[in-house]
Amino acid sequence: MILAAGKGTRLFPLTETVPKPMILINSEPLIVHQIRWLKRAGVQDIVVNIHHLADQIETCLGSGRHLGVRITLSRETKLLETGGGIAKALKFLGKEPFIVLNGDIWTNFQFRLLAQATTEYAHLVLRHIDAEGGRDFALNNGLVSRSKDPVDHTHTFCGISVLHPRIFEETSSESFSLTRDLLFRLTNEGKVTGELFDGAWVDIGSPQGLKRVRSLTA
Repeated sequence: MILAAGKGTRLFPLTETVPKPMILINSEPLIVHQIRWLKRAGVQDIVVNIHHLADQIETCLGSGRHLGVRITLSRETKLLETGGGIAKALKFLGKEPFIVLNGDIWTNFQFRLLAQATTEYAHLVLRHIDAEGGRDFALNNGLVSRSKDPVDHTHTFCGISVLHPRIFEETSSESFSLTRDLLFRLTNEGKVTGELFDGAWVDIGSPQGLKRVRSLTA
């Protein structure tokens, strides 16, 4: 599943007329690049949630046939945040673990191995960062943890994960954050595994991130 419903407010005014996943990178929309990453990893069925300027994404992707995949669109009449968006789309995702990818990241992560991964709850791709901001987790021997003292956190979530649909069974709110409302709790229960990624990864949610990606791909 690719999360593509958000408004991309940090990139206004650009995203007032263009949804963030449709921003051009090397003359093609970001989301098209992401679909190709997944296709190369052997993923054939992809669910994309849409809301903000949804018609542009729908026109671009269609059924996915021209990209060599099968795409199902999950349209949200109101924003459901990351967790709520996934929960709404579960009927399209089946009963086995599935990959989730944020629709605003650029990376050279190799999805092929992740496509073969399994989990009983959640498996996260993390990266080590030195700056305090954004450090939400620690990673030790493949187990993701959180501390009452944020200074103990050394890693940030890359927006790439494998999730088991069972983790959404106890969610009661229609709109909720995947990380803040669900992954934090599961991590505290010792149910989240993870892996370290130190390759190229950029969050395109800010003008600085967008500029960096365009520089990297020029």
